[in-house]
Amino acid sequence: MGVVVSLDGEREKPSLDVLIALVADELRDVNELIISHMNSPVDLIPQLASHLIAAGGKRLRPVLTLASAKMCGYENGTRHIALAACVEFIHTATLLHDDVVDESDLRRGLASANAVFGNKASVLVGDFLFSRSFELMVEDGSRDVLRILSHASSVIAEGEVLQLITSNDTETSETAYLDVIRAKTAQLFAAACRIGAVVADRPRVEEEALETYGMNLGIAFQLIDDVLDFSAEQGKLGKAIGDDFREGKITLPIILAFRRGDDEERVFWRRTLEDLQQTEDDWPRALELMTRHDALTDTVARAQHYGAIARDSLRLFGDGEEKRALDELIDFCIHRAY
Repeated sequence: MGVVVSLDGEREKPSLDVLIALVADELRDVNELIISHMNSPVDLIPQLASHLIAAGGKRLRPVLTLASAKMCGYENGTRHIALAACVEFIHTATLLHDDVVDESDLRRGLASANAVFGNKASVLVGDFLFSRSFELMVEDGSRDVLRILSHASSVIAEGEVLQLITSNDTETSETAYLDVIRAKTAQLFAAACRIGAVVADRPRVEEEALETYGMNLGIAFQLIDDVLDFSAEQGKLGKAIGDDFREGKITLPIILAFRRGDDEERVFWRRTLEDLQQTEDDWPRALELMTRHDALTDTVARAQHYGAIARDSLRLFGDGEEKRALDELIDFCIHRAY
């Protein structure tokens, strides 16, 4: 069994429901646009795309674009629809590439695209989706949007390479790991939020505030994902518990447990994560070390820190439904650990 980080006392669980309801009509339009732009005379492309759609997902990144635009007062136009779809194409393309690199067999509890269609098809369809995203950027016509999203795409790719360099390296520092997740995960959160202010033609200070919100929300989101690999049931997480450990991925809980452990414990981590020499007894041992050194609770504390920065960045904006929903999203992302 995994270790679940406990809360002191009872609290009402935060929800995505209000946020999703606020952008429900626009999100439906985004989904329709995504489906239409996944069409291709090459049969394998829509087949693989349909597999991805069936896997579900909360569409969190495009929701951020839609909600940010509404909070900034954008009402008379549809630019945010196409750009939200663009953000989702970038995200989906990176997932396809990630699963190939990680040799993952599951995505949100279902067989991953590479497991069904093979690595070559997954990589090439990922490239197709990246191309679709750039078509949408060009159609929008804004140089600022093109700059923000193209920069995000290149940073994400850098993050993937940086993660590859640090893979299975127990000497990875917390700073180095944060660099990876800023690039690989948080950069797209940040870009998705910032373009909401761009389409609404808001001042640069508001663009930057939303970028700060998205960046820190994204970091918190990924840190909680790190915790969930050691604490969540497959049905909640969409993958088997302990996948990161079995693949030798270096995440923050691992980094904390490694540096707080003694020499004998570090030998254990090097054998299981660097050499990938694992036995059935190693998983319970890893969980025990996580608990002994407060690695999971302290990772949640780190996430709460970044969540607080995200919340503070929203203070620039006037009170309203969208702001309150984006604020609750911070709590939702962090509360997944409990």
